Amino acid sequence: MHCESSLILFPQLRIGLHGKPFTIYKFKTMRDASPGEDPMATDAIRITRLGRLLRATSLDELPTLWNVLRGDMALVGPRPLLPEYLPLYTPEQLRRHDVKPGITGWAQVNGRNAISWEDKFRLDVWYVDNRSLWLDLRILWMTLWRVIFRRGISASGHATMPPFRGSVGCNVEDGPGNP
Repeated sequence: MHCESSLILFPQLRIGLHGKPFTIYKFKTMRDASPGEDPMATDAIRITRLGRLLRATSLDELPTLWNVLRGDMALVGPRPLLPEYLPLYTPEQLRRHDVKPGITGWAQVNGRNAISWEDKFRLDVWYVDNRSLWLDLRILWMTLWRVIFRRGISASGHATMPPFRGSVGCNVEDGPGNP
C-alpha cells in the first residue's frame, strides 16, 4: 500500500505499536513506477543514483525523526513494515508489534536486509523480550558502525529486501500464522 509521494518525501503506510497504522516519511530514493509496472518487483531498477547514496548512508531515514517526535516510532525497535504483511505473521512474529517500531533495531545491526525474514523476525522478538536502556545504547552504537561500513544494506538482487510472503511451513490459506 503506497501513499502519494512528493518530489522529495516519500510517505508510506506502515504498522506500528499494537498493529496501529501510521504514515512513515523518508526521502524519496526511487523514481515512480511506470503505468503497469509492479513497484515491489522493480525496486532495484527504479532506485536513482542519489537514492542509492542516500540509502547506503541511511540518510534517507532522516525524515523518520519526525515520526519519533510525533510518537509513532522510537529511535530503537523493530522496523515498521507494510500493512499487507500483517495476515502473514505467525503469532510469535506478531509480538514485534508489542513495542514501538524504531529507526534502527536489533535486526538492523545483525544483518539488516542481508538476512532472511525469519531471522529478522526472530531478532525483533528477541529485542521485545530483552529491551533495556543498555541494549538500546548498544544498538545505537552498532548502528553507527553499520552505517559507516555500509553493511547489509540490501538483499542480493533487490534495492532493499524481497517482499515478505509468509514464513516457511505456514499455510496462509488456513489463516494468519497457522502452521
